[in-house]
Amino acid sequence: MAAYVLSTAADWPEKEALVLISKSGTQRWRYAELAQAVGGVASGLRELGLSPGDKILMRIGNTVEFPIVFLAAIAAGFVPVPTSAMLTEAECNKIALQISPALIVYDTGIALPQDPMIRRIDTDEIAQMQRLPAAAFDYGDPERLAYMIYTSGTGGNARAVMHAHRAIWARRMMWQDWYGLHKSDRMLHAGAFNWTYTLGTGLMDPWACGATAYMLDPEIKPADLAQVLSDHYISIFAAAPGVYRQMLKQAFDFPLPALRHGLSAGEKLPDRIRDSWQRATGTPIFEAFGMSECSTFISGSPKRQAPEGSSGYPQRGRRIAVLSDHGHPVPRETIGELAVALQDQGLMLGYFNDPAATAAKIRQGWFLTGDMVSMAADGAITYEGRNDDMMNAGGFRVSPQEVERALARHDAITEVAVAEVAIKADTIVIAAFYTGPAEIDATELHHFVAPQLARYKSPRVYKYVEKLPRGANNKILRRALRHQYEANHGQT
Repeated sequence: MAAYVLSTAADWPEKEALVLISKSGTQRWRYAELAQAVGGVASGLRELGLSPGDKILMRIGNTVEFPIVFLAAIAAGFVPVPTSAMLTEAECNKIALQISPALIVYDTGIALPQDPMIRRIDTDEIAQMQRLPAAAFDYGDPERLAYMIYTSGTGGNARAVMHAHRAIWARRMMWQDWYGLHKSDRMLHAGAFNWTYTLGTGLMDPWACGATAYMLDPEIKPADLAQVLSDHYISIFAAAPGVYRQMLKQAFDFPLPALRHGLSAGEKLPDRIRDSWQRATGTPIFEAFGMSECSTFISGSPKRQAPEGSSGYPQRGRRIAVLSDHGHPVPRETIGELAVALQDQGLMLGYFNDPAATAAKIRQGWFLTGDMVSMAADGAITYEGRNDDMMNAGGFRVSPQEVERALARHDAITEVAVAEVAIKADTIVIAAFYTGPAEIDATELHHFVAPQLARYKSPRVYKYVEKLPRGANNKILRRALRHQYEANHGQT
């Protein structure tokens, strides 16, 4: 896997591979330098006496050492486990107990597990290793474990997801069916290095293609990004919807001479943000749908744009299905659970030390994603919410996304999320929680959605809130809204 990502270094050793942008200066890494650093750190890690397959817990921020350690560990035959720099000591302790790392690589100032018996080295030592003679890469079965990442834990139980070396090959399907990526591109990703969206889309894919990856120091805020896009002639910009939302609050006073389009993933991109970005910049945003267990596999692209309201089409080479509760394909335009074929090269090996949880996600040759979607006649996929977020109104399944899309069209609503809430011991209704400049009369909102939604889909409760609760990956936590509402209104 590491050799594949760095294979272009032999062809363009002097080309810029990575540009790290900060307010204090810009770091530039050529492909030859990047390959040498990875090979040198692979040698240094081996000299520590680790055993093949040992796990290395990564507690590193947005520095170049993050991708170097990640690839070097894989090159040396170890298993890197990247984690968010924002985790607390308690959360680190839990992870350490789960995976029993042989080594922790850390940045100063980032929380670490308490266990003093776990060996640890800091990024200064990693920098010294970069000058060592490059190690021979560890080749073997592409089905063997390469790295582990943690799910976002929207269900309250984050799991370690095991990925094989072959997962990198599946990412090629995204190059044309999402990114429109070419070796001449300058791709800027606004996310943190530890996020799989950033690690894959922002770093590994541009390098495997021979493009230049641009990354940001955390001190660079969304308000600064338009100037960054302009100054560095960025051709593809990748971010989460929230970043686009923050950027659009600023006036676009900078020309974007090279920008072809934006990319979005991590959560559903509201149509309003997509449209506003198009008007402000003259460029489209292409959205993708994915998950930690399989990365992104449904998307729009420059060659095939997603229809309005949908997430796009299955990428060529993918095999998916929309299944009923009984595991049978549902008719087109019908809500069902999205499933991925077990043969997909990008699908995980399983959840670490949890075969029961892995088995629970598999049915008749399919991996069940837990995401509810509908498939149009032309194959476009529309995301309808998580299966545990789906609502039941009068015996009908109601997608929270459908109701949210209707309310999001209101000019005075900034963000909205809907969930089922109990207003009496035996009465459950749909409630809408929204943010905006001010509270809106509930009658006005009721009349606003009436032409858009069947009566049974329309919210019975409207609640103005200052902000919506979000998880570590910035996804809205609808169940938290339900619990908060019921706690404040005497329900359980």
